[in-house]
Amino acid sequence: MISKTEPIKFGTDGWRAVIGDTYTCENIRRVSLATALHFKSHPKIKNGIVIGYDTRFMSSEFAHCSAEVFASQKIKVYLTNSFVTTPAVSLLTRDKNLAFGVVITASHNPYKYNGFKLKDEYGGSMSPDELRKVESYLKNIEDVENSMDITELMDKKLVEYIDGKKYYIENLKSKINIEIINKADLKVLYEAMYGAGQNNLNELIKVDQLHSIVNPYFEGGAPEPVEKNLKIACDTVKLGNYDICIVNDGDADRLAIIDEKGEFLDAQKTFVLLLKYLHGIKGWKGKVVRGFSASEIIKEYCEKYGLELITVPVGFKYISKIMIEDDVLIGAEESGGIGIKGHLPERDGIYNGLLYLEMLATTGKSITELKKELNDEFGEYFYKRIDVHTTEEKKNETMQKCRSLKAGDQIGGKIIESIDDLDGFKYFYDNGWITIRPSGTEPLLRFYCETKGFNETLKILETTIKNFGLK
Repeated sequence: MISKTEPIKFGTDGWRAVIGDTYTCENIRRVSLATALHFKSHPKIKNGIVIGYDTRFMSSEFAHCSAEVFASQKIKVYLTNSFVTTPAVSLLTRDKNLAFGVVITASHNPYKYNGFKLKDEYGGSMSPDELRKVESYLKNIEDVENSMDITELMDKKLVEYIDGKKYYIENLKSKINIEIINKADLKVLYEAMYGAGQNNLNELIKVDQLHSIVNPYFEGGAPEPVEKNLKIACDTVKLGNYDICIVNDGDADRLAIIDEKGEFLDAQKTFVLLLKYLHGIKGWKGKVVRGFSASEIIKEYCEKYGLELITVPVGFKYISKIMIEDDVLIGAEESGGIGIKGHLPERDGIYNGLLYLEMLATTGKSITELKKELNDEFGEYFYKRIDVHTTEEKKNETMQKCRSLKAGDQIGGKIIESIDDLDGFKYFYDNGWITIRPSGTEPLLRFYCETKGFNETLKILETTIKNFGLK
């Protein structure tokens, strides 16, 4: 067990830990105080902050704990009056000109986890530099004393409830062509995965919902929108003759799509189809930003149509930074997190799902037809990721072996042609690539693979993992 005085680390998207172990009200107070102390001189701190929370076990209570600490430091807190999506908090942060936003969520992690996400003043992911500064304050905070009770803080107008869900839905109405979607009479299924996205889409369009109740246990699993977790949704699409199923993760910032045949659309094609719609049909311009482990089909599209492509390390915080500073049409990571120009410098699974409906309504085509057009134009790409849990020693040993590989060596039965070490190691071969990245917070290695033309991904991944002595 990690003691309360040991450093709490922020990973690629906030701090996450097991509820009742490291994730306690005591540590929430510590993280909140460290955040308050770091940002006390922020130019917008007088405007306050917003705190939202998801559907996880005790998320509301943890949010109230956090609010008590911030407000006791004389920081005005807007506390959502119910669970909300992470993008709703991002939107409120930016539009209300606040210093930052806090979301009590562990996103797609298993049910036993909860977390603490920070959103910057622009509504994007907090930068690594700022998070490191928060961590430095934490080192000197053992206990948090003298926090006033939430009722007393409300009486003093330091904490105020806000209807974050209503604000978020009204914003979506102004950005999406709801009329054309409704006229298309699409049969839509929404898989909430018991998360914070439930009962949002049905405020805008006619939609049937799956797992749209609060169940902090998530049926014993994780609200992660990956194929292995979506069998019920896929079967429901087939049985119900739906045109599409929109899937979000626990805090509804990630998107997955199931087509009209009940087949899972991988996140890489999800990204490129949306890029093609925004650029090719709507005529939007701007740069494209992708995470290091994202598909090469994105590069092919950008090269063909003259769009500038920027590749960044894994973590949406790197994409957010560029979206804030530059003219970015779309930015995406490999796991279904997509940020769109004119909305937020951040992922939003519900907004992006509505864009998919708008695309189907505008083109009059099915997901299968759109996917075929993409394959006809660029060839067929196959993508797969495997996470390997190991020991810290084995993880470090594997990364040391990766450093020694060079062009001409073999990996997964393929001859390495070139190497990119921007974030982990990406080895290119004749018809694809394989990437190996270590987790920064646990003894885990992530293996990604893509092949073009015919599907060798699983074979290459399994061979690679076996050759590194991890299986």
